[in-house]
Amino acid sequence: MHSFKKGCTFNSLSDIKDKKITVMGLGLNGGGEACVRFFLQHGAYVTVTDMKTSEQLKPTIDRLNNDANLDTSRLTYVLGEHRIEDFENADCVIKNPGVKIEGNKYLSASKNIESDISIFLHFTKAPVIAVTGSKGKSSTVSAIHYGLNKAGYKAFLGGNITVSPLTFLDQTSEETPVVLELSSWQLADLRGRGALKPHISIITKIVPDHQNWYGNMKDYVADKQLIYKDQTKGEYTIVDYDGDEPGTGPEQGGTWGDLFAKETKGTVLRYSRTKPENLDKFYGVWQEKSSDGKTKGMVFLPGMDTPEQIMGELSVPGEHMKINVLNAALVLFLMQVESDKIVSIMQTWPGIDHRLQFFHTYKGNKFYNDSCATVPEAASAASQSFGKPVIFATGGTDKGLSFDPLIKTLTSKGDDGTILPKEIFLLSGTGTDKVLPDLDKAAVHYNGPFNSLNEMLVAIKKYIDTCNLTDQIVVFSPGATSFGMFTNEFDRGNKFMNGVKELFV
Repeated sequence: MHSFKKGCTFNSLSDIKDKKITVMGLGLNGGGEACVRFFLQHGAYVTVTDMKTSEQLKPTIDRLNNDANLDTSRLTYVLGEHRIEDFENADCVIKNPGVKIEGNKYLSASKNIESDISIFLHFTKAPVIAVTGSKGKSSTVSAIHYGLNKAGYKAFLGGNITVSPLTFLDQTSEETPVVLELSSWQLADLRGRGALKPHISIITKIVPDHQNWYGNMKDYVADKQLIYKDQTKGEYTIVDYDGDEPGTGPEQGGTWGDLFAKETKGTVLRYSRTKPENLDKFYGVWQEKSSDGKTKGMVFLPGMDTPEQIMGELSVPGEHMKINVLNAALVLFLMQVESDKIVSIMQTWPGIDHRLQFFHTYKGNKFYNDSCATVPEAASAASQSFGKPVIFATGGTDKGLSFDPLIKTLTSKGDDGTILPKEIFLLSGTGTDKVLPDLDKAAVHYNGPFNSLNEMLVAIKKYIDTCNLTDQIVVFSPGATSFGMFTNEFDRGNKFMNGVKELFV
């Protein structure tokens, strides 16, 4: 695994002036654009190189070229190709996290490589709350950010949630907490730099993901472990207490949570879906039922005499969402917010876009967009989130994952407590192809696969209208990536919502 030299290419922000910067990957999601803006604003000469064409990148290019506050005379575009000289001659290359450094001739030719995250971490003085994991990262960081601001902090949110922290670097200080969602790729770009020392780190549930990139779980998790590598006892590492899903744990046995807890030098706190049996050996948070049968979240930390409630009922659906919000509540508690205030704040959190996002009603039927469910486990969880059978739209492109969790849910006989979908609609893709044989073998009825989102929506509308359905839940939770048919999961979610609003009127 590639390791970078400790420190940063630049000694200060003023050191950026007149440097030659190559931004590798402009994109459409804002990260590349934020880097271009940042370095132009600090007086650098910027070359943007992207394999996409100017036509494909037009929205981003137009925003940059039409901004009168930018000195675009210092900006050069090299699109539809990469040129080796743009890397060899640059003082620093800003790397896109989605590009492998191993075997890349362009990056190998670079004098210095940084990322927007590494630059930010080197220069900010803000306390950092960093979150990684396989499931629930975006929901967790969003709930933390929401809660901190409601509690009176001036907090910022960035990272993998598509907001580059360079956009708010100059607004941060020792008094402004920064919440970062960090993918395994973004963490890999920090290896060896010594830049990431979060006040609080969280690793959400680990399941197989990005196996088409890594090829094995060990390397995938090794990048996740970087989140706590440079933490010390005065900082907190929050990890899973429950068991891993069958067949997904460490090869050497035990659980990922136990492995992380053993390795970190930070103060270890755990999270659990149930009350631990031995509270004298447990510090962290858990869920339990109150006397009226409702879920509440409890916290018990060193120095406390008795547990305190920090989470009550939530406005967002889903059992899996409760653990994300509970971890957010724990962060607020560690940031000295009073427990009763945390309960009140978390009850009002509305959720986030593309994660079980309620957005439309048609004849009493409610539509939810869960496009950011890009692993089968997340789609399986979404199908169970409403306590009743749902009209379930799923499927997409494979990224080297096992679809067994989703297959098990869709082919269950219901005698294990699984809530079977009322009807299944499948979007075509290589991931969907892995599900079909098991559905056919189990004689599970499904519609599709459909070659376009519009075809699937037309079929769903016909089903609802023909059966004269009301008071149903329609959930789009792909459990797969969006390659080929959409730009990314956000584009997929937006097109789903727009399509629904146009058709279901």
